[in-house]
Amino acid sequence: MTLPRRRFLHLAAGSATLPALPRIARAEAYPSRPVRMFVGSTPGAAPDVAARLFADWLSKRLGQPFVIENRPAGGGNLAAEPVVRAPPDGYMLLVFSASNAIDVTLLSSTLNFNLERDIAPVAGLIDLPILLTVNAQFPAKTLPEFIAYAKANPGKVNIGTPPVGSPQYVSAALLEMMTQTKLAVIPYRGGPAAITDALSGQIQGVIGTVLLLIEQIRAGSLRPLAITSLTRSKLLPDVPTVAEVLPGYQASQWIGIGAPKATPAAVIDTLNAAINAALADPALQAKLTALGGMALAGSPGEFGKFVADEVVKWAKVVKFSGAKAN
Repeated sequence: MTLPRRRFLHLAAGSATLPALPRIARAEAYPSRPVRMFVGSTPGAAPDVAARLFADWLSKRLGQPFVIENRPAGGGNLAAEPVVRAPPDGYMLLVFSASNAIDVTLLSSTLNFNLERDIAPVAGLIDLPILLTVNAQFPAKTLPEFIAYAKANPGKVNIGTPPVGSPQYVSAALLEMMTQTKLAVIPYRGGPAAITDALSGQIQGVIGTVLLLIEQIRAGSLRPLAITSLTRSKLLPDVPTVAEVLPGYQASQWIGIGAPKATPAAVIDTLNAAINAALADPALQAKLTALGGMALAGSPGEFGKFVADEVVKWAKVVKFSGAKAN
């Protein structure tokens, strides 16, 4: 029997589409190709190290390569620009940090993007506390003694930090704001140079991450006075928090992941679930602890609120300090 031509074409077209359906479904599953993660720091810096830990986990968990691309120029903000311009499909992600939240105010007149407007929060990764340390010759042995000494010697306590706008730099300004003291905060291009000057007596202390300072602390070359997180570090459990003396004080070099605005919720939820699974894994938790950090778990909404609160908080501190970008 011969089918009418119109019916034959209709059936042929229908049968041709059937085998394609599974392929279409597979193509729409996220991720179906490599994902690029843009990091605004050099290889080996804290955001890069954290990004590589999670990129490895996500690659194994989600079955596609997560590839790190370092774009350290422009204070780390250069990494955000390709992500802001990218299609909102989850294949270009931004690894950003507290520095980006600070730069919303510090670089408000020069940035080509708006962190809150242009980047959708995906998940927090790690919270890296900051330490206030002094050299072995400094007379203060506790944070209250340090504050008293700074009040008695305004502008004469020289403390080294990373560059203006870093979380370490503004954490010193927050300490000044909350204690009504005046420190001589000296921004360095990198933490090791500040440590060298502190050990030689050129400056009296250094504010930096646990990972940067722990060897000098263990050697007794630098004395830790306080840590800026709300809870004590597992690596340095005897070091009190600043908040134990100044309730409400908190600062850190936190790191998280964002995507272009309008990225589908299903994609963000897939990434968030995979990252939170990583944060719950004991082996990865041990690696975060070894970095001196703590897991920054939560939903996309919770991370978004955290970032928004950080922008508001550091805006006040930047304005108080009068800090200007170099």
